[in-house]
Amino acid sequence: VQLQASGGGSVQAGGSLRLSCVVSGDTSDRYGMAWFRQGPGKERAIVAAISWSGGSTYYSDSVKGRFTISRDNAKMTVYLQMNSLKPEDTAVYYCAVSRYSGSTSSVEDYDYWGRGTQVTVSS
Repeated sequence: VQLQASGGGSVQAGGSLRLSCVVSGDTSDRYGMAWFRQGPGKERAIVAAISWSGGSTYYSDSVKGRFTISRDNAKMTVYLQMNSLKPEDTAVYYCAVSRYSGSTSSVEDYDYWGRGTQVTVSS
């Protein structure tokens, strides 16, 4: 399984970005997906997760109300719409595929990872 993330960039505070992650390879199982991020000097942390059906989602408190995760299984793609961006959102964002079909928030539940895309928010 391979994941290719895109859509990162540099924006000013208050701006928006939309990340995309395309999954390819042997994906016969139903899988949950998530976005994680890792800021400078910080550990990788969950941003948002979504179940296979899209009916269940999870958001970290820091992004709730500003970010929206969605997926299109026909396109094997997961999205992260990021609005009202803040400088503290600056990080490398990673998409990941879970071994479970739900919207799990634990990093240990994810087996496959993309290479990451940089998001930089300036004040």
